[in-house]
Amino acid sequence: MITWSSLSESEKKAALARPVMKNSDSLRTTVAKILSAIRDRGDEAVLSYTRQFDCTSLQQLPLPVEKRNALAEQVTDKVKNAITVAFQNVKQFHEAQKPQDIRLTTTPGVVCEQRFTALDAVGLYIPGGSAPLPSTVLMLGVPALVAGCERKVLCTPPNQAGEIAPEIAFAAACCGIEEIYLCGGAQAIAAMAFGTETIAKVDKIFGPGNSFVTEAKQQVSQRADGAAIDMPAGPSEVLVLADGNANAAFVASDLLSQAEHGPDSQAILVTDSEQLVVETMQAVETQLAGLSRNSIAGKAMENARYIITSNMNEAVGVSNLYAPEHLIVQTDTPRDLLPLIKYAGSIFVGQWSPESAGDYASGTNHVLPTYGYARNYSSLGLLDFMRRYTVQELSKDGMRNLGPAIMTLAAAEGLDAHEQAVALRMAALSGDAS
Repeated sequence: MITWSSLSESEKKAALARPVMKNSDSLRTTVAKILSAIRDRGDEAVLSYTRQFDCTSLQQLPLPVEKRNALAEQVTDKVKNAITVAFQNVKQFHEAQKPQDIRLTTTPGVVCEQRFTALDAVGLYIPGGSAPLPSTVLMLGVPALVAGCERKVLCTPPNQAGEIAPEIAFAAACCGIEEIYLCGGAQAIAAMAFGTETIAKVDKIFGPGNSFVTEAKQQVSQRADGAAIDMPAGPSEVLVLADGNANAAFVASDLLSQAEHGPDSQAILVTDSEQLVVETMQAVETQLAGLSRNSIAGKAMENARYIITSNMNEAVGVSNLYAPEHLIVQTDTPRDLLPLIKYAGSIFVGQWSPESAGDYASGTNHVLPTYGYARNYSSLGLLDFMRRYTVQELSKDGMRNLGPAIMTLAAAEGLDAHEQAVALRMAALSGDAS
């Protein structure tokens, strides 16, 4: 339990410190070697790494559409219906984000436009591990579908049988994803970024992953022959703003739902009520005992923070300093605090809005900036799967009207060729009465 007003500035900084991300020299070197191997040896290297880490008997990287469909059919009707509900909500929310082109006359005879187009090819990385992640397939696949991306390439590690989880296959089918490759880790990122004999290069890579995946994404994004990426990534995190009337059991469940992602996840409660802290800590212990991933969540909760502030305005200030990935507001009048909140990846308003809703089915995207990047990065959205470009057209009158200003500015910058490009046109127009 931490009393915020009693802390020095350095102690406040320490209280909000994130877990140290694994970013050692050995990690960078190992990932660089993997990238180099994929760049030089293509499919053979991807298969070699996949056999080493995931499936010893894997013979090919592509998962045929027929196999995708067969796996999808294994999903129970109950799970199919849940995925379909989530798909429809996420699709509806992202369709509402479609941008409008702009056309504007800035000076008589000068027309400027801004237009949008979908990225041609996107790489969607879905982690493997102890649980299938169809929700991440939806969060990446739906905006790619709505944007109109021509190629949607999904990479995910195979299991020992050389297959993927049926739930992932069904979610991929919902999103119209037919290019699926059985590979994970840094080798999958490299394959999508550089291209291999089987996996054609993509323009941008999306999706979460472990430290190797994160490092690989950062390295390929810095190479001219690589690919762009969605955003920097770090361990998952949640901050709950709650007053003395909040439901301690709800608060505890929200802290634990984030803690179960991994032992380096971070859960923070900021409140003006010492009693709520006591009740929440008790509820955490009770609920933790019944979780199937209690060892993971328990490890994360060892680093949980329970911060007491003088009032809720000060609590919001703490949240703004932290800039959480997920921010849950459980107060009597939660919307009153929204104008004060400056930095958060996604905000969950009121006691009936658990973080789980955004993770799965409310419609918002669960790919969010972590590690304080909410200060300068946004949650994943439709525009991340598109690019904007500008168009300008000058008529004769437009050149007459704007030409002198352009020439003056070019001369001021000492760029003679720029000035001449306009001067030649102005000279041509001087004898043209039309």
